[in-house]
Amino acid sequence: MTAQLPAEFAALEPFAAQWAISGSVARAAARGKSTAAEREAFYAAAKDLLTPALAYLDARKLDQFNAAETRLMDMMLSLAHVALAVEGLGDDEPRHATMRQHMHIIRTPAGV
Repeated sequence: MTAQLPAEFAALEPFAAQWAISGSVARAAARGKSTAAEREAFYAAAKDLLTPALAYLDARKLDQFNAAETRLMDMMLSLAHVALAVEGLGDDEPRHATMRQHMHIIRTPAGV
């Protein structure tokens, strides 16, 4: 298996396919489609790596990220969505997910 992330973040490899998502609209959709178990597993694996990941990424120029660094950035942005569900909404996430189905986000300040 070829590494998809920088070696320092190999612990997140099992989550890359599901959570290394480009675009805030796509990240929000992935959160809505995921199960509580999927969100909680990713959150548990990634939360303690957030600070090291941001330090790692901050040491590089955004416009010079390689593919692995871009995936890491996308995963940390997905973590923000997942953390809201896990830390903030908890057991209310399914109810909010149902309501979000009627709110179609087509554009965000951060891009598509």
